[in-house]
Amino acid sequence: MDLVDKIKKLKKERNAVILVHNYQLPEVHDIADFLGDSLGLSIEAAKTDADVIVFCGVHFMAETAKILSPQKKVLLPDKNAGCPMADMIDAESLKALKAEHPGAVALCYVNTSAAVKAECDYCCTSANAEKMVRHILTSHEEIIFVPDKYLAAYVSSRVGRSFIVWNGYCPTHAGIIPENILRAKQQHPQAKVLVHPECSPELTALADVVTSTEGMCRYVKESAATEFIIGTEIGIIYRMQKENPGKNFYPASDKAICPNMKRINLEKVLWSLTDMVHEITVPEDVMDRARLSIERMLKIV
Repeated sequence: MDLVDKIKKLKKERNAVILVHNYQLPEVHDIADFLGDSLGLSIEAAKTDADVIVFCGVHFMAETAKILSPQKKVLLPDKNAGCPMADMIDAESLKALKAEHPGAVALCYVNTSAAVKAECDYCCTSANAEKMVRHILTSHEEIIFVPDKYLAAYVSSRVGRSFIVWNGYCPTHAGIIPENILRAKQQHPQAKVLVHPECSPELTALADVVTSTEGMCRYVKESAATEFIIGTEIGIIYRMQKENPGKNFYPASDKAICPNMKRINLEKVLWSLTDMVHEITVPEDVMDRARLSIERMLKIV
């Protein structure tokens, strides 16, 4: 029995569901029950009657799955799969920032720990950040936007307002530079340029489309274009090629690899299901407060 068959057998025995983020390894993509972005995956898992969630992603994503499915056991196949951006802010730092701006509404990107979400009024994703900001601005003047300064800058350029911003960023997206896009465009002049809003303003300025990972997947499926330069973590290209066999995809930078996203492989998924490790737990009071920020978002979007 090969690894995939063993995983399928154990998954059935454990009544488990396997969630796989777009940036994971191809072999992990292929065993997904649900494939997508972090919040979308957690929402899908919450709708299932599974007892166990195996989250092939990074730590904050597994925490979000636990927040939305507190009665389910959530496993992260590699306990060291973290997110550098999420680690750039903690609850105490956010509390201090809020104390300096008592009238501001705290809005956190989903790429944050449960403890940070618990200190926020609203949560947002890269897909709905602009909509969330526009909603908040109808009743409040000041927004604390954490932790991604580049997502904040992109939304700021869209709405024409500045925010109180944390100096956080995604190292993988920040590593894609304008020269990468210009070189790729020179090699593929007909290609549409798709860039994630976690990239720098200099990069988003060169894009035909700035959108989330799921937004990119939708765009390439619906577009009449057949060539695309992809300005995000290169793991997503495997999915794009599978879903659009007649189209061509070129990474803006072949160095745009998140090492944490590549930690999980089939062996670790199997070990996780075999030994029921590594379980993600969140204190109940933190879960409840963090869930509020997500629920408030979902009522708006």
